[in-house]
Parts: sequence; structure tokens; C-alpha cells
Amino acid sequence: MSTNSSIGRSSHEESSFVRNKLIEYNAKHVPDDLKSNYEEINLVIKSNDGVIIGGLNSVFCWNWIEVDILWVDETCRGMNYGSKLLHEIEEIARAKKCTFIKLNTFSFQAPAFYIKQGYQVIGTIENAPRGCTHYYYKKDIQGE
Repeated sequence: MSTNSSIGRSSHEESSFVRNKLIEYNAKHVPDDLKSNYEEINLVIKSNDGVIIGGLNSVFCWNWIEVDILWVDETCRGMNYGSKLLHEIEEIARAKKCTFIKLNTFSFQAPAFYIKQGYQVIGTIENAPRGCTHYYYKKDIQGE
């Protein structure tokens, strides 16, 4: 291997190579029964006329689910659709024997909503974006 190096933006194939190398390394440190636990789980709520009014995108990995996106159309907020989406992903997490769910939100989004749903703040970053707070939440699933 050459001692010379350079940094540049990667292609899709190069990004996949890097991701796969990390997955390969991680597999050496994860219990065998968890190694194959990886699945995208995406949910959607539609109105009676088929219009998408909310959704949740997440990833099941090892022994948790990470919610990447939870969105409800502004005209439908306050109608329990967000609660229904979280309840559904929590049921899926229980069925998959997850021990927790993690997610994040911003101060201008819905931090109080997640507290009301039983999520606990495990970290914050101030001024991200400028003038706002970025919250990280966790909810234990097993043993509730």
C-alpha cells in the first residue's frame, strides 16, 4: 500500500465499498444472533382518497429501531396520526425483540410530542441549526 494519499469525493461504488468495510468490521464485534438484523421499515398513512398525509421512515438494526423521519401534513396535525405512526413502529420493535427506539428532532419541530409519547432526551446539540436545539431521544421497548 502506498504511503501517498489524497482525499476526494467518492463515487457511489466507492461509498458502498467504505460502508461494506465498516459492516465487515462491525460483524466481528456483534453477537451472531444480531448480525443479520437490518431492514428498512417505512410506514405511511393515507387519507380515504389515497393522499399521503403522514409517514415514518426507519431502520431496524441489531437490537433497535432508528426513526429517521416522522412527518404529518400540517393540515392533519393534532389528529393523532403521529402517535399512531409511533405506536405502530413500537409494536414492530417489540415483535422484532428490539430493546429500544431512537430518534431525533429539532426545537422547531416536535420535542414536546416525543416527551408526551414516552421518549427521553439522551442528548442535545445547541445552535444546530443556528438559534435552535437538536434533540436526541430514546425509548426503551422491552420490559415496559
